[in-house]
Amino acid sequence: MDRMIYVAMTGAKHAAERQATIAHNLANATTTGYRADVNAFRAVYVKGHGLETRAFVIESTTGSDFAPGPVQQTGRDLDVAVQGKGWIAVQLDDGSEAYTRNGSLQINANGLLQTRGGFSVAGDSGPISIPQDTQPVIGRDGTISAVPFGTKPNTVSTIGRIKLVNPEESQLTKGPDGLFRLKGGGQAEADAAVGVISGALEGSNVNVVEAMVGMIETARQYEMQMQLLQKAEQNASQATQILSVR
Repeated sequence: MDRMIYVAMTGAKHAAERQATIAHNLANATTTGYRADVNAFRAVYVKGHGLETRAFVIESTTGSDFAPGPVQQTGRDLDVAVQGKGWIAVQLDDGSEAYTRNGSLQINANGLLQTRGGFSVAGDSGPISIPQDTQPVIGRDGTISAVPFGTKPNTVSTIGRIKLVNPEESQLTKGPDGLFRLKGGGQAEADAAVGVISGALEGSNVNVVEAMVGMIETARQYEMQMQLLQKAEQNASQATQILSVR
């Protein structure tokens, strides 16, 4: 009977945790460049001095869904969408490097090119600085050119190139800030094959319909586990009554 309790108790607990993950995905259904979390249930044996006759359920985040999201044209010069596989490298406050698909960029008060989250966009030789009184133009390979206001369109100068990378997806892990990092630390090499679409943004890859269906299924799994716990309680009560008969 205790085997049933182990499975049902841990199953209910982790079903509730899966609901939280699905709800988090749904909350980011409109977040630019978001990659949905993927979860899975698995059975784990209880370790002890005796035989491994008891098992419980664990729900774990196995990784992220790297499927591309829909690309929408915005017409904004500082919006870029990564074309195909690849990532935009950003520099964190501690000097480390992380990667994102959110190409909604901005220029801060100091002229640095940053993401909406305030992280500096990494260039070939560090953060990218945009000169004042210029209009930045981003090319397909991430090259940023500056066109001074009030001059002819052919008066341009190259000021840097966004670092675009394409590490193995199996080597990436998502942080609580939504950015991806290499599992072993370090920095990925720039990949000249990665390109961007200027004036566009990639949407979230969360499938709202699938997420809603998953939420309903998980709720039913939770109810089933609770019914098993109730059944175990009933069995225990009946067993106690039988053993109390003299």
